[in-house]
Amino acid sequence: MVILITGGAGYIGSHAVVEFLLAGHDVVVLDNLCNSSQISIERIKKITGIMPKFLVGDIRDHQLLDQIFSRYAIDAVVHFAGLKAVGESVKDPLNYFENNVNGSITLLQAMKKANVFNLVFSSSATVYGEPKNMPISEECPTGVPTNPYGRSKLMVEQILKDTAASDPRWSVALLRYFNPIGAHSSGFIGEDPNGPPNNLLPYISQVAIGKLQELSVYGDDYPTKDGTGIRDYIHVVDLAKGHVAALKYITSRSDIHVWNLGTGVGYSVLEMIKAFEHNSGIKIPYRIVQRRLGDIAECWSNPSKALNDLNWKAELGLSEMIKDTWNWQSNNPNGYQD
Repeated sequence: MVILITGGAGYIGSHAVVEFLLAGHDVVVLDNLCNSSQISIERIKKITGIMPKFLVGDIRDHQLLDQIFSRYAIDAVVHFAGLKAVGESVKDPLNYFENNVNGSITLLQAMKKANVFNLVFSSSATVYGEPKNMPISEECPTGVPTNPYGRSKLMVEQILKDTAASDPRWSVALLRYFNPIGAHSSGFIGEDPNGPPNNLLPYISQVAIGKLQELSVYGDDYPTKDGTGIRDYIHVVDLAKGHVAALKYITSRSDIHVWNLGTGVGYSVLEMIKAFEHNSGIKIPYRIVQRRLGDIAECWSNPSKALNDLNWKAELGLSEMIKDTWNWQSNNPNGYQD
């Protein structure tokens, strides 16, 4: 199949490009490079031996999308492109809705115009809001997400549900991620945020390498085992393989399908710090600060539906997640700028 991967130069997108290439697909990458690097595409060639077709551009560009669908015989789209920082979304919600919601609508319009109806959407567990019970299964109702980032993902999910209901040609996968971490075991690609990281493990690793002074732990008064927030962390390579499995599933089935992609295990912030120290041998200085607006106490998955439907499950444990993160960070202390 020929697959258009939006946001394919980014953290999760680049790992997905690797897995789709290794699975034998042809890949066209579209990325505006607002929070990614073209160097990741060159690194993908080092890993796979294949240089994917790469285009710099924005999913909100109607004309560009029409050109892409006219030029390439696209069979399916895997849609990662969007903004993803919770804190930033609280400060600038309009930018998040413009990029994540309007961008997705523009993409869907171009797909329909080109008669391309297979779509895998990069969603988020934030669409569940503050669930009353753990673990979170796909049967849990979506809630009121606690931040504009999560609300933008939920809006796009609803748009996709309404679109699929209006036309039986659509085959859509909604993949609700938990917390992707780690990097490719080669150390060639990994997470390279602009400015200070918004996510826990990249921040810890930048403290470990001396790029940042200390880690701020946002709250130690949550109703959890040690007072810090609990999350379900999944290796980005496992996550990427989940997209390959989801696309294979939907290409022979219409309608809309939802899967959680997580491990089913939750770790607290303090547990993550201790695990990093154990695997790297480096002490991580941290201090407790006030809770961050938009955060919830705990969030972890029931991933059994993905196992049943897709024959997919997370294979890599916390030790591999941390070792691969540290391998990436220590060999690329300035990310792709080295």
